[in-house]
Amino acid sequence: MIERHGYRSFLFILSLLCFSVVLVTGQGKPDHAVSSFSNLPARLFFFDDTEVAIFHDSREGNVYISHDEGRNWKRADGIPSGKASMVIEHPSNNRYAFVLTEGKTHYRTQDRGKTWYPFDVPMAPALVARPLSFHSQPSKYGYILYQGSSCDRFGMRCHDETYYTKEAFTDTPQVLLSDTSRCQFAHSTTQFVHSAPDDLIFCVAFDTSSNTGSHALSSSRLFSSSDFFASASSTRVEGLGIGKNAKGVIAFAIVSKYAVVALKDLSKRDGEMLLYVSVDATTWAKAQFPHATSAKLRENAYTMLESTSHSLAVDVVLQERSPVGTLFISNSNGTFFVETLKDTNRNSNGYVDFERVYGVEGIGLANIVANANEVENRGARKRLRTMMTYNDGSSWAPIDPPKVDSSGSAIKCSSSDLAECALHFHSVTAPHNFGRVFSSPAPGFVMGVGSIGEYLEEYQESDTFLSTDAGLSWTMVSKGAHKYEFGDLGSILVVVDDEDSTDEIRYSLDLGKTWNSYNIGVKLRARALTTLPDSTSQKFLLLGQVAKKDQKGDVGMVVVVYLDFTKTRGRKCVDSDFHQWYAREGKGACLMGHKQWYRRRKPEANCYVGEKYHDPVVHEDNCECTDADFECDYNYIRNGNECVPAGPEPVPAGPEPIPAGVCSSGDPEQTYKGSSGFRKIPGNTCEGGSKKDEKVDKKCSMAQPEEGDVIHQTFEFPSQIEQHAYFKESKTILVRLKDLSMWQSSNEGYSWNRLFPDKKFLAFYHHKFSVDRAFLITTTGLFYTTTDTGRTWNPATAPSPPNHFGAQVLHFHPTQSDYIIWTGDVDCAGGGENCHAEAQYSRDNGRKWNLIEKYVRNCAFAKDAKLDADPTEIMCESFRDKKGNQNFFPSSSMELVLGANFYDRKTKMFDAVVGFAKFSEFLVVAEMLPEKNSLELQVSLDGNHFAAGKFPPSMHPETHAYTVLESSTNALFLHMTMSERPDPYWGTILKSNSNGTYFGISVENVNRNDAGFVDFEKMIGLDGIALINVVSNPQEAKVSGMKVLQSRITHNDGSTWTPLNPPPLDSQGRPYDCHGTKCQLHIHGYTERTDPRATYSSPSVVGLLMAVGNVGQTLAPYADSDTFLSRDAGFSWQEVHKDAHLWEFGDSGSILIIANDEESTDFVMFSTDEGLNWREYKFSEQKMRVKSIVTVPSDTSRRFILFGEYPKHQGAVAVHIDFSALTSKQCVVNIEDPGKDDFELWSPSEERPEQCLFGRQTLYHRRVRKTDCVVGEKPKAADRIVRNCECTKLDFECEFNYIKNANDECVLVPGTTPLADDDSCKNGEEFWYQRTPYRIIPYSSCVDGYRPDRGTQHRCPGFRSQGGWFWFFMLLLPFGFTAMVAYYYYRRSGLAKGTIRLPGDGRGPAFGGDTGALATLASVPWFVVGVAGIAYEWVASRVTTLVFRSRSGYRNLPIDEDAQILRFEDEE
Repeated sequence: MIERHGYRSFLFILSLLCFSVVLVTGQGKPDHAVSSFSNLPARLFFFDDTEVAIFHDSREGNVYISHDEGRNWKRADGIPSGKASMVIEHPSNNRYAFVLTEGKTHYRTQDRGKTWYPFDVPMAPALVARPLSFHSQPSKYGYILYQGSSCDRFGMRCHDETYYTKEAFTDTPQVLLSDTSRCQFAHSTTQFVHSAPDDLIFCVAFDTSSNTGSHALSSSRLFSSSDFFASASSTRVEGLGIGKNAKGVIAFAIVSKYAVVALKDLSKRDGEMLLYVSVDATTWAKAQFPHATSAKLRENAYTMLESTSHSLAVDVVLQERSPVGTLFISNSNGTFFVETLKDTNRNSNGYVDFERVYGVEGIGLANIVANANEVENRGARKRLRTMMTYNDGSSWAPIDPPKVDSSGSAIKCSSSDLAECALHFHSVTAPHNFGRVFSSPAPGFVMGVGSIGEYLEEYQESDTFLSTDAGLSWTMVSKGAHKYEFGDLGSILVVVDDEDSTDEIRYSLDLGKTWNSYNIGVKLRARALTTLPDSTSQKFLLLGQVAKKDQKGDVGMVVVVYLDFTKTRGRKCVDSDFHQWYAREGKGACLMGHKQWYRRRKPEANCYVGEKYHDPVVHEDNCECTDADFECDYNYIRNGNECVPAGPEPVPAGPEPIPAGVCSSGDPEQTYKGSSGFRKIPGNTCEGGSKKDEKVDKKCSMAQPEEGDVIHQTFEFPSQIEQHAYFKESKTILVRLKDLSMWQSSNEGYSWNRLFPDKKFLAFYHHKFSVDRAFLITTTGLFYTTTDTGRTWNPATAPSPPNHFGAQVLHFHPTQSDYIIWTGDVDCAGGGENCHAEAQYSRDNGRKWNLIEKYVRNCAFAKDAKLDADPTEIMCESFRDKKGNQNFFPSSSMELVLGANFYDRKTKMFDAVVGFAKFSEFLVVAEMLPEKNSLELQVSLDGNHFAAGKFPPSMHPETHAYTVLESSTNALFLHMTMSERPDPYWGTILKSNSNGTYFGISVENVNRNDAGFVDFEKMIGLDGIALINVVSNPQEAKVSGMKVLQSRITHNDGSTWTPLNPPPLDSQGRPYDCHGTKCQLHIHGYTERTDPRATYSSPSVVGLLMAVGNVGQTLAPYADSDTFLSRDAGFSWQEVHKDAHLWEFGDSGSILIIANDEESTDFVMFSTDEGLNWREYKFSEQKMRVKSIVTVPSDTSRRFILFGEYPKHQGAVAVHIDFSALTSKQCVVNIEDPGKDDFELWSPSEERPEQCLFGRQTLYHRRVRKTDCVVGEKPKAADRIVRNCECTKLDFECEFNYIKNANDECVLVPGTTPLADDDSCKNGEEFWYQRTPYRIIPYSSCVDGYRPDRGTQHRCPGFRSQGGWFWFFMLLLPFGFTAMVAYYYYRRSGLAKGTIRLPGDGRGPAFGGDTGALATLASVPWFVVGVAGIAYEWVASRVTTLVFRSRSGYRNLPIDEDAQILRFEDEE
């Protein structure tokens, strides 16, 4: 390192002249000094609030210290040359820093680098971004956690251990915990304030030991201890509010005032992540995100961003193929998130173009991808636009550009249209300097490199801009891209060219109004420009690289230029030189109940601030309270601008109990002071004004009842109910009445409000794939949409009125929630001669529309949840002729057209179709063959390639109607009608093979009605179980027209059908009149239901069935039937009540409710032991005819709604019945020790002849019948696959081009040829087998046993055919070392699948670090890093280290002081 100082050769008289000039004008030139180094630094930073700087050359392995802000440098004394691998400063004590080596001896300074002393630890540091974690309390500065790693001699088996010291390594470090991934003090930041014990530590660690160094994800837990894990009594596994299911912990971090845990949902296979948040380090709550299918937290696809003290910010990847996200902002306790900005730009490392303006609440900048759809679908180059918020993300807008450029010339584009002319900036994903991108602690000063226009230009085509009012207005300060920095609290602005080499810097002393140049005497390529972290100094450091031709004299390849501006002003500012600068002036100055202002130097004041190390003090003037200062109180739900109760108010009510004696008399008219529904946002400081949180008088009947009581609320609608449905995963329900009014309840029917009273609604649609979205369709082109389960509704304009042709108005996309298709009427007013249906699509939830096709009957996206079609393809049933009135078109002229790229490239798939439908992974098309006057079934698994369905010789759909039933086991069930008018309808159910092309008979004479609906229903939650009704008298029915029905059930997916076993006694304990083998149970089916959602079974109660029927030889009329229940999937039944009843399941079966369905009633019956005992609850003094009983679709609530009508009344009635207070005992599940909790393990295999179905035997958790407890909404225990069974004949189907003959054997279809053998061995098999007529059913998981799918065995070609010695000599020896090191680095560096990047684990620039407050919790997409690339990088760095004694740079750009990487081996 060499130094060269400027201005030391001035003559004495020149110095006197300069001094006199300073005295006269008060302004001189800057000073500078140049220091040379061998390499760019891994880190260059200042000790906080000091003049001491550190330069870490990681390649050289040396640390350099400057005690005068960078003017002079020397190598650190006491640290052996070449040993320094990492430098970590103490975040709460600016005297301490630590230098870590690659070994067990490290170094510490306690005097800011003057002296360094060694200390020893038992292990080398772990390969994580920050092996040290610190306590934030100044008195406990010596409390430090050290994460080390121990490996075997080959480096293949490693594990991490965490040690602790209480005296900053003066004492001997003690073991804290083994097999850790990350440990952190609960008191590790000053922002996270709580009352937890001072020594509380959280550790992400594994609860199992491992000999290999890898662990199953399910063993990763969050542990805590307040005595350094010294005693078992103080060590606990954090249950996160879900108890023993809190497994699969991916990461832990403290972000602002929140502790956040990332957890993988082990009950699902789609990588969905769960976040749990705590504000007190004690209680945890699950973070609730909008439930759009595409908004799920997926592993490796979310980033927790810089957050405030009153909200968390999370960016979630919604696109499947490109790094484009959506920004969500939470409420004050971090548990409920709302979407605030779509299509945010991010890179493959998880960094997001989002930054808040430092020190100014509510202002932030973000970049969005304007062409996100093209990027996702066609891989187009991103076009970025910058958006800015002034209200903490509530709204975003483009940035107004300056009118003139830096030379005063007018900007060419018009700023009146911000869509075409706005200011855009390069941001976090492509940083060009240390620290924050736009702002610093200098209050209100913001700079950026960007461009003016429609989109952001390349960095080299950009210019440099400045705002002195926190982004409200901007000026161009220099053409070209520059690095920039703020000093002396913004009174000094410095920029340096960032496009080419330069030997000068430019600076401004009047807030950017005028600029001066200064020559630094050396031509360099600027790499970084920095100053003290608090921007209070007048001195700067410029880091640069010097070209070889410019390395003259003592100037080396890398230089640090010390810049001193103390001589540029002659006096220190006084009070009259300052003014009060208010943030967000003109943009809603009040935020969180106050205005912010700073004491800032006036632009014209020619003085220096000179308040070194004194951070700018923010002042707050409290505002009057407005509605924006309040949020919903506990137990209340947002509904538009109101907060409605989630149910009866708990006692105590909110944080304060209802006073003694109040609500104790039993008088429902008595009142108490209860919550208004609102509370002031925690941390909000507003005063006076709105008093929305004042308590209000409430009737005691609205308070939560005492334990054991049931309550109800009654609401009368003015008209009859036409349509009702819950949001799928919500407590909000919509109701449309016959008078076309729309009603909503956000609390399961406890209270109701009418939506848009001045509008009439034809229908509403829930988004099929995004459970928090719905659409209200009016009689005009206006519709309303919600993306938050009805909390807010936004108007939108459709391209046309809804169609009257019977076509579904809206169709939805399975992965892109904003993609919708609208089918409406065109030219149909007054019966126009060209009246037709027209389909248009929108990719922004209805804001903009694009034409698909005219004269259509049905248009939909080809892709479905399981149908793997091109996501941009649209399918349309389109009329061949595009002229005339569509009402009179023959159906035979209907074509099926497939359009790729949103119908841009059209392909006619079929000339004539009856229609198409999607079922699970199948796309089924009914093709009309006019020349044969027949139908043909075409099936596709990808929307492009179709195969004709092959049927048994005795039947074909060419002359029959058919109904596609459903698919849930990789097979289609099809009902083919075999009877013809005037006979009543019945038919045969056929089951397909796994690709839907070959159909075999499953059962004959199955009942259907005139509308085509079939008495067929699969049991929810259990594979292979279904119930049907068959016509037992088909020949007689052809004559009499009267069908006699009998019920059948299958437990093996349609292979065999058996009668339902009748119970021996009725509900009154008496034997049935019917006896003998012909005496069976028969139940009423799907064709008789007024509401098809009233299913036999429930998704939350495995094995439980309810039905109305009778015991006899045939099915009796409904009015002569009784109510039955089975809790073992239909193997056995019991009569639970006389007469036909409606039923509903609640709280996962812990409560059942039934209501009479034969006559009006004023009571319901309920059971808490699955029908063993029933109790009556009277809900009305007037009898009502109950039409339906509903609860939340998941059947996990104890609240129900009875919809019905009073006799002789015009309107409808909704009765909300609440059983929540029946018991407060929570059910307990113990999956480690089943049988010692409130659940039991059960399998349908216990009853059926086959122990296995689809190659496996599965056990399910179900509540013990007589246990009275609340299951609640906690995640259910996962099904347990006891074993995969040996293969049997049932596990196989016919291979392609084969079909079953009369002997149940697979034979080749005449005229076809078998598929060629597959010898590719693409999955690394050792052998391949010749094809046979059989193949294994894809849904089966059987192993070994009977394998008719395997012909002659052949050894796989290629490397797998070689022996072990071949591999040893040809692969293992030359590449063994590389493979071992690559594998070790792959696992230990955190780049293996499942890695989560925590705050600071950034793989960004090779130098620099932010000492500020930016905190990110990010998941790194592992798939972007190839194993080969990892191996190359690791070996290259190691070879360089061994041969040339140099060190690689840091593995990250440190952002937070406690950054680490969590690693695990995923179970999958």
